[in-house]
Amino acid sequence: MKNKKLPAAGIPETEKVSEAQLKFEQTEKKHQKLVKICRLLVLLLFLGVWEAAADLGLIDSFFFSSPSRVILCFVDMLQTKSLFIHIGITLFETVVSFLLVIIISILAATLLWYSRRLHEIAEPYLVVLNSLPKSALAPLLIVWLGTGIDTIIVAGMSVAIFGAVISLYTGFLQVDEEKIRLVKTLGGTKKDTFFKVVLPGSVPTILSTMKVNIGLALVGVIIGEFLSARRGLGYLIIYSSQVFKLDILITSILILCVIAMGLYQLVQLAERIYQKRL
Repeated sequence: MKNKKLPAAGIPETEKVSEAQLKFEQTEKKHQKLVKICRLLVLLLFLGVWEAAADLGLIDSFFFSSPSRVILCFVDMLQTKSLFIHIGITLFETVVSFLLVIIISILAATLLWYSRRLHEIAEPYLVVLNSLPKSALAPLLIVWLGTGIDTIIVAGMSVAIFGAVISLYTGFLQVDEEKIRLVKTLGGTKKDTFFKVVLPGSVPTILSTMKVNIGLALVGVIIGEFLSARRGLGYLIIYSSQVFKLDILITSILILCVIAMGLYQLVQLAERIYQKRL
């Protein structure tokens, strides 16, 4: 019989584990801090090079603008209060599109999971619609729905919904088969299997799909605003490009970047909250 390895004299095994864990956490914190600093430095370097290139005449500030001109343009738009209207409209359309995509895609994926035959019939159509460039649908949506906010919301949904259905259905199929067999062995119905095993087990998939879809919904909304809006950041981008107010155009694009990052971080926060509760 082999002798068990004894811990070092005078040092309990639990203390060794806790020290190793503490060291790992400190290393991880240093790593995260270094990553954040590097990200900030990259951003500052980009802005500095951009501003210097504009000041030295290496690029034409009329076409490429500069950080200082963007800030002045942003402040001017804030003073006129027009910016809040455009941001609010785009945010509203994006959030509504995103919520509808999540609800409809979960319902559709559930139906496909319940009926294998339905999935086999619908699969090629979902693949084709997901691969279709959604900008090609936008003019058709305008003819069908007009130029109102409904068209923009549907355009936002069209970019994300087909891929979301495919991703969620695939996630439903990847749930632990042993748990499904256990529910069936205990006399559970297909409904019990879905709501007690499949849906709870697919929450990580739903959250990861949401992180992708929030950006896609914003892309779709901007495509819709390009074609049929009179308000919103997409309209502002098209209008400023037509009248050669490129400071407004670049400011609008940078605001879109901030909005996209903020929405993504909100979904990521929801994912972290869920993971902490596990």
